[in-house]
Amino acid sequence: MTASRTRILRGALLATAAAALCLPAMADLAEIKSAGKLRVGIDFGAPFYGYVDEKMKPVGSDVEAAELLAKDLGLTLEIVNTTNSARIPNLLSNKVDLIISSLSITPERQKAVDFSMPYGAIQAAVGAPKSLKLTSIDDLAGKTVAVTRGGPQDKILTERAPQAKVVRFDDESASITAAATGQADIVAITPPIIAAIAKKNPAREFETKFILQSYQLGMAMRKGQPELMKAVNGWIKTNLTNGKLNDIHLKYAGVPIPKEIIDGAK
Repeated sequence: MTASRTRILRGALLATAAAALCLPAMADLAEIKSAGKLRVGIDFGAPFYGYVDEKMKPVGSDVEAAELLAKDLGLTLEIVNTTNSARIPNLLSNKVDLIISSLSITPERQKAVDFSMPYGAIQAAVGAPKSLKLTSIDDLAGKTVAVTRGGPQDKILTERAPQAKVVRFDDESASITAAATGQADIVAITPPIIAAIAKKNPAREFETKFILQSYQLGMAMRKGQPELMKAVNGWIKTNLTNGKLNDIHLKYAGVPIPKEIIDGAK
């Protein structure tokens, strides 16, 4: 084989390899549609976002959003139950196509996955019985605070309240139970879940003490999936504009999606 032919063959092989590397990104949405189903990871331990009702049926704002998304894409929805800390690992290991599970958009997570445009917002807050006086993160020094492992509250307290004793639970249901039963007097979680704790055990008089931080929520997907990203972002924009996502949020949270999230879709 001549040197010229060798160079031509080598070039052809390199081009083929490069094209093969591009196939997953180009065929991402096509592959999902070919399978006929959308696999969505949702944490069932996160009221009001995802949980199981008395009939053992998955419900919540993220569940209903996933149902609507799959329907609009002409796909069957397959919900994959995941814990809070396993959401991104399940996505990266291809157990799911999307994560729609109260997942806040953070720079650290953006290194591992791609996020859609925001479809909602979540607040990190501190809740405790009415009798406890807590007004700022400084008041948590020396106190035991329950958090959901891997959640934004876990990160905030680890970084900003080093003198607090952080107790980590695997999901938000466990955090709720700990607070409602008296295993934990202070919990860092979201305001709707603090309200759920108060409802679960009114005698504890649980209430939101202060807000730690607000985060935008996004739907997460693996990197290099431009067609899936385009479809999801288009769907979010449409359903923020027509009010359907806000209706779902109101149904479960009792409050509307923040105005800045809805305005961002215009």
